[in-house]
Amino acid sequence: YVGQFGSYGSGNNQFNNPNGVAVGPDGSVYVADTGNQRVVKFDYQGNFQAKWGTYGTGNGQFNFPSGVAVDPVSGDVFVADTLNHRVQKFTATGTYKTKWGAQGARAGRFDTPGAIAVSPARTVYVADGGNDRVQQFTGTGVFQGQWGGAGTADGRFDSPSGIVVDSAGSVYVADTHNHRIQRF
Repeated sequence: YVGQFGSYGSGNNQFNNPNGVAVGPDGSVYVADTGNQRVVKFDYQGNFQAKWGTYGTGNGQFNFPSGVAVDPVSGDVFVADTLNHRVQKFTATGTYKTKWGAQGARAGRFDTPGAIAVSPARTVYVADGGNDRVQQFTGTGVFQGQWGGAGTADGRFDSPSGIVVDSAGSVYVADTHNHRIQRF
């Protein structure tokens, strides 16, 4: 145990149901502060640096942001904006850059995306929980592929809710209702 930061509330060093956390290439820590409808940034020692977002559907607004990931080269921040069924991209300081997705089951659309990860090769992976799949994009939101589908067989999911990519590019998915982690 090294330490902690934050407590319950809506102040700069407070959270309301934080769900996602990511570390940037400079050591900054980003938190998807779900209940406060925002992203909060800290330095590696837990000192508050910035926050952005409010409740809503506009650019830079959130509805249950639950996943956050950071591009390992640019430091851009990607947020799984769960109940807006989209991904939003920001600079490391919170300036809005772009978004993609909408509610649906077609390629590039989402149903409650809950987690997001960026690979060392800068590919963005989204755990699309309601559609029981993982979708893959470029850093600008261009759809590259998908895998999964509902079920219990290998490669199938039941509400995937967590995703991470290791330094070799392997993708690990928390297959929530199947009670397992799958590696791709």
